[in-house]
Order: sequence, then structure tokens, then C-alpha cells
Amino acid sequence: MPAIPAYPHDIWTDDVLLDPHPHYRALRELGPVVWLEAHQMYAVPRYAEARAVLRAGDTFCSGQGVGLNDVINGIGAGTTLMSDGKLHDHLRSVIGPGLTPRALRSIRTSVRQLATELVGRLVAQGSFDAVADLARVLPLTVVPDLVGWPAGGREHLLAWAGATFDLLGPLNSRAEHAIPQAQEMMEFAARTAAEGNIQSGGLGDAILDAARRGELPPSQVPPLIIDYLAPSLDTTISAIGSALWLLATNPDQWAALKTDPTLIPNAFNETVRLESPIRAFSRVATTDTELDGYGVPAEARLIVLYASANRDEQVFDRPDDFDVSRNNAAAHLGFGYGAHGCAGQGLARLEGHAVLQALVDQVEAIEPGRPVRALNNVISAWDSLPVTVHPTRQTVVANA
Repeated sequence: MPAIPAYPHDIWTDDVLLDPHPHYRALRELGPVVWLEAHQMYAVPRYAEARAVLRAGDTFCSGQGVGLNDVINGIGAGTTLMSDGKLHDHLRSVIGPGLTPRALRSIRTSVRQLATELVGRLVAQGSFDAVADLARVLPLTVVPDLVGWPAGGREHLLAWAGATFDLLGPLNSRAEHAIPQAQEMMEFAARTAAEGNIQSGGLGDAILDAARRGELPPSQVPPLIIDYLAPSLDTTISAIGSALWLLATNPDQWAALKTDPTLIPNAFNETVRLESPIRAFSRVATTDTELDGYGVPAEARLIVLYASANRDEQVFDRPDDFDVSRNNAAAHLGFGYGAHGCAGQGLARLEGHAVLQALVDQVEAIEPGRPVRALNNVISAWDSLPVTVHPTRQTVVANA
């Protein structure tokens, strides 16, 4: 078998996280599997091999952790994110019913109404921060309610969720600084579960009921709640913020979306492809195997670079361009693939589509200000995105 090429650069420095795609392109050019010298792990930067790893759960497992350090992989052991086979299927069966398309239909009208009202208030302002005032607001309203998270613990959710994702990366300074906040979130979830302080009817209540029936050990309740709550916030916030940025900086694509709003689902997929909310998770090889003719030894940890795979030139034409009518935008790996495909992606789409529809209905043009990128080991997102919007004539008349 050919020797696996090596890459010497640390792809988790601040500079790289702020502009990772030249490095991802270099990794794709090196081969389907690349040894990352700075991290002592393999990287899978191309689409075909990333998809193959995600599909082959028996060969490339999640049960030894999907993070890039032993601390988080120990904390997350036994969650849906970090389990395989029958255990994973069982855990998904506990939370799955509350996330099916049928279950989400019950909140579709309210989510759309929330998005419409929120965008209406911001259009009346004219200028606002598309992250702080829009992208964060809808998920922080919808997701905690769906989970049944207590009202008194919501003010810390963004910081806690961000810390969880920092800790899923390599054990660098960002991850180390995140440990206390991640512990705070776990301790709060444990107290909440022990006290039964979860609103009835939500996903958290379903998890507690499963524990009461003996289908889950009580110790699994807090990590399972967090396992859904944290990803459902940050990934959706990232996608909505990125959609605003891409539409503001590509006025031709905004015009295309205004002309044909049926493209909204495709535009959301294209956003997730181009600006993948999750940079990477890892898998561990359970046996000696190979990827495209390159040998991978048993117990090797492979970093699946979603953000690189989603810009693979061999799969996506003009991969760095934003195209709301791209015919294979839905092929992205931004929500994972296979058994570990994101359980909450239906909710993320519901929220994202609702925001885009409200913008299309009420906004004529979007002018971007100077944005600021967020720095996080795993989540790719904007920290701040000033915009000025110009209302449609119908909106102006309605608000007169």
C-alpha cells in the first residue's frame, strides 16, 4: 500500500480556524487520508472517503469518542453521539419520537410565527446584528422549550454550549479553558434531572420517563439532555448566521431567492454545505482496514473533516461559490451521515427555513457591515454580523 502523506501544520490555530479552507484544499490535494503531524491523528479531507467512514459504523466506531481528546471522550461516553450499535439505536429511540417530521408539525406554525414577528421587528429597526438579534434568538426560544429546559438556567446556555464544542476539539488552550464551563453545564443538568425540574411534554421529560421505566440508568439522563440541547443551539445559530452573510454578500443569489422562494430549502442546504457548522468529528478504526487503497491500522483515530469534504472539487462544481440553485447541495455532510446523522436536523431546517421565508417576505435588500468570526474548535460561526435591511414595499405599507 502507498505511504500516507503527512501534513505538518496545526489546523487548530487561531489563524487557521479563521480561514481554514486553504489548508483543507491542501489536505485534499495530498490524498484521501493524511497524517496530521501536529495532532498525531489521521485526517479524512475528501468527500467520498468521509462519507464512507461515516457510513461504516462497524469499522469506524463512535463508541470510543468522536472528540479529539480523551477528556471529552470520557465525559461523553454512552451518549447518542458517542455510542454504537444496539446502544446507539436504543438511545436514539428515546429521543427520536420527539424529532420526527410528524412531531415537528405540531410546532411548525408557532416557529414560523416567531420568525415572522422577529424579522418584522428587526426590519422596523433597519440595522441590527444578524447574529445577536436574529440567528441566536429563534433557537434560544425554540430549542430549550422543546427540551423542557428550566427557564432559570437559560442565560448560560450559549456559553455552555460553546464550551462543549471547544472541548470536542484537540486539547489546546481553548479546550482547557472550556472545561469548567462544560462541567457547570453537566452539573446543572444533573441537578435539574435529580430534582425533576424539567417541563413536561418535552424531550427532557421523555428521557426522564425512560429512566423511570428502567430503560436508562439515571446517570445517563443529564448527558443525553445535553447531547441534544448543545448541538441543536450552536449548529442552527451557525447556519442562520451564515445564511445571512452569504445572502448579503451575494446579492445575485438573494435576488434569485426572492424571485423563487421555493429555493429556500436548497439555499439552506447550500449554506450548510459551504459554511459547515461542524468542522470535524472523529472516529476510531476497529480493525486494520483501508481507504481508497491506503492502509489504516486498528485503533487509529481519524478526523472526518466535514467542512473540507463539503468543498471537495471532485463532487461539487465551483465548490467555493454560493449557489442557491446548486443541483446537489443536499448531498452535503454538514449534518453528518449514516447512523449518526444529526437527530435534530429536522428542527434546524424548520428554523432555518422559517427565517429565510420571513426575510424573503419582508426584506428587499440586505447590506452587510463588517463581521467578526467566532473562534471555536469545532463550531464554525460568526460572532457578530452587522446588517442593514431595506423592507419590501408591502412591508412598508403594512407597518405604516
